[in-house]
Amino acid sequence: MTEKSAQLTIGDKTLELPIYSGTVGPDVIDVGQLTAAGMFTYDPGFVSTASCESKITYIDGGKGVLLHRGYPIDQLANESEHLEVCYLLLYGELPNAEEKEKFYNSVMSHTMVTDQLFTFYKGFRRDAHPMAIMCGVVGALSAFYHDSLDISDERHREVAAFRLIAKMPTLAAMCYKYTQGQPFMFPRNDLNYAENFLHMMFGTPCEKTEVNPIIAKAMDKIFILHADHEQNASTSTVRLAGSSGANPFACIAAGIAALWGPAHGGANEAVLKMLNEIGDVSNVDKYILKAKDKNDPFRLMGFGHRVYKNFDPRATVMRETCHEVLGELGINDPTLELAMKLEEIARNDPYFIEKKLYPNVDFYSGIILKAIGIPTEMFTVIFALGRTPGWIAHWHEMISGPYKIGRPRQLYTGSPKRDYVSVDKR
Repeated sequence: MTEKSAQLTIGDKTLELPIYSGTVGPDVIDVGQLTAAGMFTYDPGFVSTASCESKITYIDGGKGVLLHRGYPIDQLANESEHLEVCYLLLYGELPNAEEKEKFYNSVMSHTMVTDQLFTFYKGFRRDAHPMAIMCGVVGALSAFYHDSLDISDERHREVAAFRLIAKMPTLAAMCYKYTQGQPFMFPRNDLNYAENFLHMMFGTPCEKTEVNPIIAKAMDKIFILHADHEQNASTSTVRLAGSSGANPFACIAAGIAALWGPAHGGANEAVLKMLNEIGDVSNVDKYILKAKDKNDPFRLMGFGHRVYKNFDPRATVMRETCHEVLGELGINDPTLELAMKLEEIARNDPYFIEKKLYPNVDFYSGIILKAIGIPTEMFTVIFALGRTPGWIAHWHEMISGPYKIGRPRQLYTGSPKRDYVSVDKR
């Protein structure tokens, strides 16, 4: 039992509400008694509500802290690799050498997809948005893999996790190839996770894929930096869908649908659209003034963050990687030159420093993806691919213990009860 409590007085009645403390972070007040008292809290967007208890990820936005199972994100991005982070998110600890090899082999044995999905893709228009395709295809996996749909069976949940982590790069690359009118590339399990994805994206059947190790490492870091971000909109969607008992493929498809929104996963895509609007380095000063003007609708995308009020710890890692990639490729691209000019101004201009509008992870990841040849409409698909292990970890955590079906309440402001009036009297 908790030793701390808060008192809430409603009229002449006082409720004693338990206060719980996490390992780190702010305390939370248990308001469960309010329903019995005929009331509930009003919290639009759930920004002041802890919707669950979790041991996976911790964020302190004020201090710029992001921990996965206690490990700082910069250490994981610089020292680990994506599949190892997947293991950490799923099982709670970093694997030893034997566990790591077994996990890698288990995941990579599921990289292929049933050939019936090849026909499934042909049902989409060639100009369909890749996220539209991903929503449909990932949800459809439940129609093909019936042997891992019993959510009460721990082994079924594990196999479903392996399949989703393994097949997402294959499905994402197939989305790209389909929209380009190019043949699908089969996965190569002799390559690592990021190399395999780049092979399926850019390889062709007529020649052997040569993957640049610096580009592959950058891709792996993008996956790690997007692997999980606590109870964001898409993760909360996965948990809410899962609380109904839906199968894991349907839950992840729901997460993809939530991620598709421009206020969530579309942020790095918005960065490129902003750069295209600015157009040229010569226009930067004008647009900086527009960004500083409260009355001007223009906003610099990829600067600042809703959660991180100081700096985005992922951006620190991504900035270095971004400059490595641009240096390796030696690309003479006006858009990338423009992006670097904006970064320079934002990191030195007193206005941006004072308001802590530092470039965030979306700013740098968008630049990297453009530099390596991934089209803008694929950016959110890459995000979904990277976020999949986090979604699965949260779904598995919830299903593995006692849980309730999600049922938010509302503040009703519609018409009170009224009687029906026949159409001839209206």
